[in-house]
Amino acid sequence: MTLPRRLRATVRALATASAVAFATLAAPAAMADTATPPAGCFGPRSDTWINVSVEGLRNGNGLVAISLYADNASKFLVKKGSMYTGRFDATAGTTHACMFVPRPGVYALAVYHDENASRKLDRNGLGLPTEGFGFSNNPSTLAGIPAFRSVRLNISRANLTTRIRLRYP
Repeated sequence: MTLPRRLRATVRALATASAVAFATLAAPAAMADTATPPAGCFGPRSDTWINVSVEGLRNGNGLVAISLYADNASKFLVKKGSMYTGRFDATAGTTHACMFVPRPGVYALAVYHDENASRKLDRNGLGLPTEGFGFSNNPSTLAGIPAFRSVRLNISRANLTTRIRLRYP
């Protein structure tokens, strides 16, 4: 079925106007992905950062520590193995933080709730944590420390968000 010429012109005009309107509306959203990072981002400044929501804090005592690890299983959770650690005031429920990463790529995050602000993860006599902890991708920790492959996080561009749920002993 062929549309009359006048109707075809109207449809074309509406399609063009819609495309222009969509491009205008979509541009700010696309730019927001690579806009300036939020105030308070920690780590060496770069063009790539990730927003981290640490969920399940049982109280607002102390600090939340977030450590960034390179994509290297041999450095994961070993002394001096992280690229850097940022510490933020804890907020009961959820603590939000922003972390710079060197460039887009694969990383791992480890988090703990330093309730007494000792700047270390407290452990009991058996070496088990006594403070809340969690990892990127929220792997199970029932059998112990998660496998590195389960905590690997692809940070492909700036301004992504990840949620990490704390577990308390």
